[in-house]
Amino acid sequence: MTDMAETAVGTDLELPESWRAVLADETAKPYFAQLAAFVAEQRAEHEVFPPAGQEFSALAATPYDKVRVLVLGQDPYHDNGQAHGMSFSVLPGTKIPPSLRNIYKELEADLGVPAPDHGYLMHWAEQGVLLLNAVLTVRAHEPNSHKAKGWEKFTDAVIKAVSDREEPCVFVLWGNYAKKKLPLIDTERHVVVQGAHPSPLSAKLFFGSKPFSQIDAALEGFGTEPIDWRIPAAGA
Repeated sequence: MTDMAETAVGTDLELPESWRAVLADETAKPYFAQLAAFVAEQRAEHEVFPPAGQEFSALAATPYDKVRVLVLGQDPYHDNGQAHGMSFSVLPGTKIPPSLRNIYKELEADLGVPAPDHGYLMHWAEQGVLLLNAVLTVRAHEPNSHKAKGWEKFTDAVIKAVSDREEPCVFVLWGNYAKKKLPLIDTERHVVVQGAHPSPLSAKLFFGSKPFSQIDAALEGFGTEPIDWRIPAAGA
């Protein structure tokens, strides 16, 4: 990760510089120091994903003033080699997870964009798509194991910080968990795209929802360019 600096509380959880000032009050709260201590303890005793230093990869890839779309996930991938700090994304060379495969299927049905050969979504992130999970760490092979430890308070603050900007944004809330974040968003200023989660459990409802054309229409309504959803081939 680049452009990193220690948080105000001096923990090992390091925020990218572009987010540091806007989240300074949040990282100064007692719960954040407790969260950092919890994560450090978990890393000392268990295998934790994503690797240390990648907790804020999404924030590093998409600076605060560049966010145009916020896609909210729930929990990092919990199997080896998957999570790298961006919701739904995996590094090149990693098998594409089922939820992301379904996202690709809907993208092709919606906009005709063919599925890439990998699951690394950095091309989206660099265009202003913040791929944020609600919880930013997880114990290996134990989904939701870091739930209710403080991450949700922090990522709620991230959502609120984006909502508080003057620049409009598209918030993408897939599934009931994500939809619970709607009260954090100023829906008069921003556009919210809601739908079923792309997981195999709810894919039948996700397919046909056309979220990508909705996102692009909203961005064009803001007077900005749509997202180039075509992900370059691995190694390109």
